[in-house]
Amino acid sequence: MRPFRTLWAAIGTCLLAATTLLSLGATVSAQQAGATTPASGHFTGTLADGTNWIADVPASWNGTLLLYSHGFGPLVAEDAPTAATRAALLARGYALAGSSYDPNGSEWALDTAVNDQFGTLKAVESTVLPGRPRQVLAFGTSMGGLISALEAQDGAGRINGALTTCGIVGGGINLNEYQLDGEYAIAQLLAPSEKLHLVGFSNYTQAFATAGALKAAATQAQQTPAGRARLALALAFLNVPTWTPGASAPATANNPAALEAAQFHVEFTGSFSTIDFIEAARVAITQADGGSANWTVGTNFAAVLAKSPYKAEVASLYQQAGLNLQADLSTLTRDANITADPTAVRSLQQTSVPTGHLSVPELDLHTIGDQLVPVQQENFYARQVWETGDGNLLRQAFVSSYGHCNFSPAELVAGVMAIGHRVAAGQWGDVADPSNLNRVAAGLDLGPAQFADAYYPGALTGAVKLPGIPEFPGFPGHPGFAGQPGQPGSSGGSSQPGSP
Repeated sequence: MRPFRTLWAAIGTCLLAATTLLSLGATVSAQQAGATTPASGHFTGTLADGTNWIADVPASWNGTLLLYSHGFGPLVAEDAPTAATRAALLARGYALAGSSYDPNGSEWALDTAVNDQFGTLKAVESTVLPGRPRQVLAFGTSMGGLISALEAQDGAGRINGALTTCGIVGGGINLNEYQLDGEYAIAQLLAPSEKLHLVGFSNYTQAFATAGALKAAATQAQQTPAGRARLALALAFLNVPTWTPGASAPATANNPAALEAAQFHVEFTGSFSTIDFIEAARVAITQADGGSANWTVGTNFAAVLAKSPYKAEVASLYQQAGLNLQADLSTLTRDANITADPTAVRSLQQTSVPTGHLSVPELDLHTIGDQLVPVQQENFYARQVWETGDGNLLRQAFVSSYGHCNFSPAELVAGVMAIGHRVAAGQWGDVADPSNLNRVAAGLDLGPAQFADAYYPGALTGAVKLPGIPEFPGFPGHPGFAGQPGQPGSSGGSSQPGSP
């Protein structure tokens, strides 16, 4: 099993990179000085808002530039997700570029990230590359996957295609909402006397205190059938995968106890758990939007669960524990009183929610066992794209592994090659079929190739209806996603932002 790096390991690497970057020239690195059309090498520069950018150009450039958007974390320029992937892409002739985003802002950098990336593209094209690229492909990881999706939405004439990997393509508001639904359920059903502070964090101390309290409540609940049933309900709202770290596959679908045990392990165990990451990230999102864009008021929790792929697991565990599921759902709905700052909601929607429109072809890759950005986000996003009429521009492929962004270099390079082929050919053909992706990836000798056949994720539990984004009563007819027979399930229950 390929290792999953914690946030703090990533931060350590990025801080080292930041120290190196700050020692370089303020506008253009010494390597670039006096050169108008450098042939190859590593280059750096700075945009007007202070954004740092880097670029790597191989000696034998193939004419394609990859505009890479890094994920959530320190605002340090990256042009590839890992050193191994960077080396593999450069060896195959790809030029790479990417930015830090505005280093003076929040780590949830969506306020400026798209403009910073396009500014980087302009700088690299005009000062670094030996000629005009034949193709420019956006390429993003996690939060950067959302950025690359937004680039695909608005980037006609600047980029030719996009590859999103483990992307937050369901948008920032959905991310906020399903996370809060699950945390609220834990607080309300398992720790009602503690009156936990769930939103509006102004610092990491508050965030980690809440994470610790939620973890303690969950750990205690895990000791009894009733506690495990209620945890299963909360974990369903959180869209937690049923794939235990280290396992070769998810828990067996007909074993509710094993499903819940896996979800508990994914969400609450480890020195820096998934719930710790979620609460820490909420600080940055609140900072970016100038307030809390989270709410529970108006949410019908029975309707949310009714459309969840985890409803059978939850119902079974409630029955075994002798609990009344409808009573708990009614309690959650009745007591839901967390309201959002409308200005913050508008900010998050304007900066961090795709419309579903695509101006260029896009390929999405996602691991099935993603504990931070659930694979169900791809279901929601596909619905948006098909609703706009741009569904023929989108393909999605899924990798059979546990962990957020846990792709091998082989899988990532195969994805880059696939979207490049689609741009050059003008049609998809079988280029994004799992069998073809596996064949290409296996031939690269860069690690495992585990694209899944006949897989499509269920609905995103708790997906919300927003102004201008229709609530989908059904899935529009389409020619079929590559390797994805059948139709995605229906979207989650809807709720509306509360007033302050």
